[in-house]
Amino acid sequence: MSGEQFRILTLNIHKGFALGPKRLVLSHIRDHLRASNANLVFLQEVVGDNQRHRKSLKLWPAGTQLEFLADTVWSHHAYGKNAIYQHGHHGNAILSEHPFLNWDNIDASFMNFSQRGFLHGTIKGNIHLICIHLGLLERERKLQTFRLIDYIKRTVHDEHPLIIAGDLNDWRRSTHRALKEQLGVVEAYEYLHGRCAATFPAFYPVLPMDRIYLRGFAVHASDTLAGDNWREFSDHCALMTDISLLDTSAWTR
Repeated sequence: MSGEQFRILTLNIHKGFALGPKRLVLSHIRDHLRASNANLVFLQEVVGDNQRHRKSLKLWPAGTQLEFLADTVWSHHAYGKNAIYQHGHHGNAILSEHPFLNWDNIDASFMNFSQRGFLHGTIKGNIHLICIHLGLLERERKLQTFRLIDYIKRTVHDEHPLIIAGDLNDWRRSTHRALKEQLGVVEAYEYLHGRCAATFPAFYPVLPMDRIYLRGFAVHASDTLAGDNWREFSDHCALMTDISLLDTSAWTR
């Protein structure tokens, strides 16, 4: 598998609604995800179910948002239910062209009003994929960062390829520094451009909120996707990275 190419995309889809007046834009998100040619997609704020929207919105998908977005392109997908409310739930999701060997959703909630989790999947070659959406409060993010680092150190072999992607809400970069120091990862955009990408707010990005961290890969390209109406789909810009797998001869034994 050494040299195998991957295109990674991460996006907070804002529960499928455009900014401003409440307008469902799931079909547009799906079209743009397909056009990106990404083979691994990390999504945050994906709605697993919402009975209110199902009854009131004609364009609400018959199945889940995840199934709607993945349809016919990404045969394999995983969903981690995090925020649960009376009429439904939402969480993180990963779409993959490769089958999952296994996956799990790890609770990362430290506040009663903020339910969070890490969605961890493994695909062929012992490639570990972790989709994250950290909390808004600094103390909450600090605790979640400690949990994430501890979890990875306990469950992911140091020599196994690792991708961590998502919405970190980490404008002060404290989580960023901890992940680099403790896990030996590189952030793809920073590796190529010398700084983390500004991805929030989408209409005028100034804060580096969304990241793609890698271990065991060569980084070839990384950029934000802000044109062609991408900014209408979320309050975050999408972030995309092209990578290739380094020599895995010792990792797949």
